Amino acid sequence: MYQLENTLYVMTHNAYVHLDNATVRVDVERETRLRVPIHHIGSLVCFGNVMVTPALMHRLADEGKSLVLLERSGRFKARLEGAVSGNILLRQAQHRLALDPRFSLETARAFIAGKLRNSRTLLQRGAREAADPDEAAKLSRIADALAASLRAAKAAADLDSLRGVEGEAARGYFAALNFVVKPQARQSFQLEGRTRRPPRDRFNALLSFLYALLMNDCRSAAEAVGLDPQLGFLHAVRPGRAALALDLQEEFRSMLADRLALTLINRGQLTARDFDEREGGAVLLNDEGRRTVIAAWQERKQEEISHPALETKVPLGILPLLQARVIARTLRGDLPGYLPFLGK
Repeated sequence: MYQLENTLYVMTHNAYVHLDNATVRVDVERETRLRVPIHHIGSLVCFGNVMVTPALMHRLADEGKSLVLLERSGRFKARLEGAVSGNILLRQAQHRLALDPRFSLETARAFIAGKLRNSRTLLQRGAREAADPDEAAKLSRIADALAASLRAAKAAADLDSLRGVEGEAARGYFAALNFVVKPQARQSFQLEGRTRRPPRDRFNALLSFLYALLMNDCRSAAEAVGLDPQLGFLHAVRPGRAALALDLQEEFRSMLADRLALTLINRGQLTARDFDEREGGAVLLNDEGRRTVIAAWQERKQEEISHPALETKVPLGILPLLQARVIARTLRGDLPGYLPFLGK
């Protein structure tokens, strides 16, 4: 039995979030907009200028629930949590093995293999559904190139070489996503390469926002099983960077975030009206666009998928937690190596 805890997202500018007995209350201009029992909430995520009372912060910390502060664009700002209760022996193993070049390379290869295989699956599906034979052929060729990148990743001699293989594969993959967008939506959603901080087009703005949501879930998953989210194997360690959460995120980018982005675009659930252009060329989702994406993200995480190892169906939203447990088992020596999750 797996319980997918709810995340409460507060996006309204100047909202006031406070504790009312055992209920989280959201007020806007002194009018109550929402009441949620605190035991129904797994974490609280606030976008932009949202006020949270100290009493609520303390209650969340006491109950092991996180408070995450994001910019309106979705970029991470801060995270508040209670005392770390992770297994110190597990973290010692993580820190020790992170210094082992062979283990780090093999584990990083597994993360990249998961990313490339799931990205290839998305493009192959796009090729099957493409109405234009020429575009279907292009998608198939790029999918084949990702298969070649998989072989190159296996042969990479060090982390820098592996990152180079991944970077080259990513450039081809993002270029291919334009052919998965339906023709009627391409005028509004054209991906001009991957741009961030800030995103320069609507497609990039949507991807960046979804990646921020996914990143938060992956970081929470790593912490939930007692891992140190700051210490990864593929991504370089930098102050303030959740490298392990970024590692874990890689295999889920295409199957959770990219696929949802394409669904929202192709079904017309998002249009040009859901984005604002800022000075300097930055493009961001506006309030209405963010609400649409958040609702779709929550629905997507409730969808079920067959898990080959568990031989049962599980919600998509629980996959980062299950894979974080696989990382933990690998670090403990229960598994010979990390096995990424491969979607269909």
